[in-house]
Amino acid sequence: MSTARPSVLSHLAVMAGVAAILGMLVAGLAIPFAGVMGVAAKDVSEGVVKLPDELEAEELAQKTRIYDVDGDLIASLYDQNRINVGLKQISRKMVEAIVSIEDDRFYQHGALDIRGTLRAFVTNQASGSVQGGSSITQQMVKQTLLNQADTKAEAAAATDDTYARKIRELRYAIAFEKNYSKDWILERYLNIAYFGDGAYGVQSAARHYFSKNAKNLNYQQSATLAGLVKNPTGYDPTNSPERALARRNVVLDRMAKLNVIPTEQAEKMKERPLGLKIEKSPNGCQQSRAPFFCDYVVNYLMKDPSLGETTKDRRRLLQSGGLTIHTTLDMGHQEGADAAVAAHVFPQDQAIGGLAMVEPGTGHVRALAQSRPMGKDKAAGQTYLNYVVPRKYGDANGFQAGSTFKVFVLAAAINQGIPLSTYISSPESMNIPDANFETCDGPYAGDGEGWTVGNSTGSGSYNLYTGTQESVNTFFAQLEEQTGMCEPLQLAKDMGVKVPKAQQVPSWVLGVSDTDPLTMAQAYATFAARGLHCDALPVTQIRAADTSVVKDYAPDCEQVMPGPTADAVNDILRGVMEPGGFGQNIAPPQVSAGKTGTNQQNMSVWFVGYTPQIATAAMVAGANSLGHWVSLNGQSVGGSYIGEAFGSTVAGPIWGEAMAAISSELDYEDFQEPAGDAVAGVLNPVPDVIGMTLEEAEAALTAAGFTPSVGGYTTSELDQDLVAATAPDAGTALGSGDTVTILQSTGVTPPKPKGNRGRGRGNGNGNGNGNDD
Repeated sequence: MSTARPSVLSHLAVMAGVAAILGMLVAGLAIPFAGVMGVAAKDVSEGVVKLPDELEAEELAQKTRIYDVDGDLIASLYDQNRINVGLKQISRKMVEAIVSIEDDRFYQHGALDIRGTLRAFVTNQASGSVQGGSSITQQMVKQTLLNQADTKAEAAAATDDTYARKIRELRYAIAFEKNYSKDWILERYLNIAYFGDGAYGVQSAARHYFSKNAKNLNYQQSATLAGLVKNPTGYDPTNSPERALARRNVVLDRMAKLNVIPTEQAEKMKERPLGLKIEKSPNGCQQSRAPFFCDYVVNYLMKDPSLGETTKDRRRLLQSGGLTIHTTLDMGHQEGADAAVAAHVFPQDQAIGGLAMVEPGTGHVRALAQSRPMGKDKAAGQTYLNYVVPRKYGDANGFQAGSTFKVFVLAAAINQGIPLSTYISSPESMNIPDANFETCDGPYAGDGEGWTVGNSTGSGSYNLYTGTQESVNTFFAQLEEQTGMCEPLQLAKDMGVKVPKAQQVPSWVLGVSDTDPLTMAQAYATFAARGLHCDALPVTQIRAADTSVVKDYAPDCEQVMPGPTADAVNDILRGVMEPGGFGQNIAPPQVSAGKTGTNQQNMSVWFVGYTPQIATAAMVAGANSLGHWVSLNGQSVGGSYIGEAFGSTVAGPIWGEAMAAISSELDYEDFQEPAGDAVAGVLNPVPDVIGMTLEEAEAALTAAGFTPSVGGYTTSELDQDLVAATAPDAGTALGSGDTVTILQSTGVTPPKPKGNRGRGRGNGNGNGNGNDD
């Protein structure tokens, strides 16, 4: 007896079994075929019966793109570099190439090509493998299963080398062919396929390898891409150009054999080089032209619950949702900010320089810059820590802002009707009893030793102009006695600067609390906007992959002080930029106002200034290579030795250069002069419009000289749509033209509070004197 006979019979049995399986599947049957191929075949058939009839084709992961205010790309985020396109957006030459090499009878057969599959099974029996014979529909199913795998086990099952996997693909392929057109299947296949070197889908591949869109691919480019899907890594033209060229020519020969293109044309194209024109697709914020702004945008959106219930959901949407994110970034401003910071603080200095620009009246963040570049090379001064934004969106607690905090007491004093001409005798040093400072809950209860405060600017008698422009500590300590601590602290909070309870001590006015450049820029932008405070906002709109709007981000603004009060602050702070003030040598061509800040031991210095159109905060803080805060005194920063650091001399020049770089883009605009009677306290109260209709309330506010703004809804027992509240509240004194936000009722009764909440009283006492600058 021939030794070959059992093997031949075995092959025939396999072929008969396969033919039976295929026949049943094509017919849509799910009948176990016990006895055809033995127990193993029975197990496979039972597995097929248990499969769902259909495989849901989830949306393919696509890269998210982030744009600046002018619509220019600044960053891409993706798990898979893919941009989905319709079949009409793909070159017909590309369609012909992929069908020729992968499944030339695609439009003639059903879910599978039985002749091709049987031929592959015979070959596989001879070689002991399970490869080949897959139709484009089957390949699309395999890629879909792999793309939707959530675990390693599911990914392994989508690619394992078994008949079970092939049968599973056939079952799903039949469902796809039943429910979708051939064009739909081919379109999904071309979008889901991996083309090597990080390019998923034909559009990304066309952009990556040839710097053109898929609809513009020619025959030889199409043949190159079509040849990649069989082995994207092995035929990758960036790593194996010779193998890629040979594979391209195989595709061209196949197209010629099928009469898709003439043989003579194929031979001419085979003589040509690949003609690559590689276009990189950077991934992540590190590759961005504005890396720390990009980082801020990502963290800002990661905190937005409307983009997903969990952090994981939001991250998945950002990384694979194919979003288009429109931001507030102005690259002209960003380039000016980057250049100014880089010129004055070097990456490897024992210091960190940072700068933020915010637009008054909108809160739009126009630029963020810091001296240490984004990266992992610590020896080169690189870092992934974002120092210029709040801890919520960044990586640092911030830095003491020094005398930049004095403006909150200044504004409160003006708001309380203290005349700008009020003189206060201010000695070089003095001790003020704790009880002289009034809190929201009564006299401040310190340690009984009072606050000893001193000046570095000497002594004298100062009014609100000169005391601010010369930043006299003992002047502001006594001004805080008059205003109390409650209103200035509340005003600071309303302007986005939150002073921790433990630091709400008399010396808080000297800036002993940590903050960051972005927070200070948006706070000072409030003065430029005549008392209208807007939260910092980096994003204006998000669109989905299908261009539908996911979310619009509108400015979140509220009038937190009367316009005349802000006008008076502006008038005082512009003196800082004029002869005699600390900022006289750094003023840009535009009209501007500003305030310096220096903390104890000169560990951080600030300059926060603004025009009516842009507010900018510049900061330099001492920090060694270990990340420990150190004094700037005695350091070499930006190539210059610092004997003693001040906001005007170290941070001021950064602010000045950044502002000078953008001044040509700003239209000339002056601050409004303060009206003497309004500043003196003759202000108009906000009328009570609670219970009115929206139209009635708008009319009443307009008649009173205010600008009404509709701010949405709030829970209230009033009938739905009636006015439930205003911000500020009725009775608040504001100036003519100030904004009053109207909140309408939801018609829902608010829940009753469960108990009374008492206010705690802080007993800490800060005795730091700080620098006057």
